[in-house]
Amino acid sequence: MKKKRLLIALIMLLLLSTYSIQDRSFFSSKFNIKKIIIQNNLIIENEIVEKKLSYLYDENILFFNRKNLEIKLKEIDFIESLKIKKIYPDKLVIKIVEKKPIAIIQNKKEKNYYTEKGEIINFSELEMYKNLPIVFADKDNFTVFYFKLNKIKFPVDTIKTFYFFDSRRWDIETISNQLIKLPVENYEKSLKNFLSLKDHNNFFKYKVFDYRIQDQLILK
Repeated sequence: MKKKRLLIALIMLLLLSTYSIQDRSFFSSKFNIKKIIIQNNLIIENEIVEKKLSYLYDENILFFNRKNLEIKLKEIDFIESLKIKKIYPDKLVIKIVEKKPIAIIQNKKEKNYYTEKGEIINFSELEMYKNLPIVFADKDNFTVFYFKLNKIKFPVDTIKTFYFFDSRRWDIETISNQLIKLPVENYEKSLKNFLSLKDHNNFFKYKVFDYRIQDQLILK
């Protein structure tokens, strides 16, 4: 694909070099960017992307600076990556891959989205993410905790709220309104125990699973 693009560029250069100055100006203007097509964006509005790229209009599609385009768009919080395709003679297609929030993280007065790759995105009210779990913690501590949850295959999609306390321990509230109160140390063991109880007939009878005292479980 890269060789094909290079060949097209070389042919265009050769043709341009054989034209008179007047003809060359006319010919090159045929390859000025006239339209930018945005694809695959669910959250990011077209207008935001178009505004970032407005400087590209009337630049030559053969020679515009791709790196500058990428830098401009990476300034938009929700953009994970992008693909750029040229459609000759005058169109650009920008295919966007958006970052995926998995939680809303509330640290003191600051609220952000937390992504599946452990990044922070500025928070705004978005309908498709209104039911994300809420995390009352800082990013670093939650990253460690979330990693350990995944490591033991805890079903994180069943969690409604995460609470991190100054004593450096966690509480988890599930979507079925059950509260798991974890100890400071070795909380993976407590979480595994909780999972082992899920198949018991009276599991949903209890709303509090308190593991804070070592080697004990208090049910309420």
